[in-house]
Amino acid sequence: MKKAFSIAALVLAAGFMVAPAAQEMTKKDAAPKPAASPSQAVLEQWNEIGRKLIAMAEDFPEDKYDFKPTPAQRTFAQQLLHVSGANYYFTNAAMGQKPPGGEDPKHDQYKTKAEVAAFVKKSFADGAAAIKAKGDKGMDDLVTDPFSNEQTRVGDFAYGFIEHSGEIYGQLAVYYRVAGMVPPESRPKK
Repeated sequence: MKKAFSIAALVLAAGFMVAPAAQEMTKKDAAPKPAASPSQAVLEQWNEIGRKLIAMAEDFPEDKYDFKPTPAQRTFAQQLLHVSGANYYFTNAAMGQKPPGGEDPKHDQYKTKAEVAAFVKKSFADGAAAIKAKGDKGMDDLVTDPFSNEQTRVGDFAYGFIEHSGEIYGQLAVYYRVAGMVPPESRPKK
């Protein structure tokens, strides 16, 4: 009985010590940051995956741009051209323009690492500009998905391309590892 009482007293004392600390933390904490607006949320995600892919485009050695882990896969450069070309299916639709003529730009159009990296940057910058131009109200505008011939909201359409870019990012992280390298996002932060 004495042991149970001692344990109960100990737990109660610990509770009294923790309670002021918890109250102190909530007093010091500022109000939570408000949620991003619909277009701002889309833009943040678009820019974040763009930042990661641009970093890869600029980091991967030019002499390995034609590297591919297996014969059936695209080269590193072709993957970057694919994801960047695909971005224009979103950007063009959001801006009321026709879809691009072909799905993947050819590597002979963008021969150097600098040309490929510039195209990656431009595709994400153009997509970001489209998202900003649409604004919050424009996220609910309807566009026709050229692949499914189905109407979809601009915001939902954008998230599909953000996901696609994330899938390509994941594949390129494997290209890094198979080539014996560490992707920029996996390196220790300075």
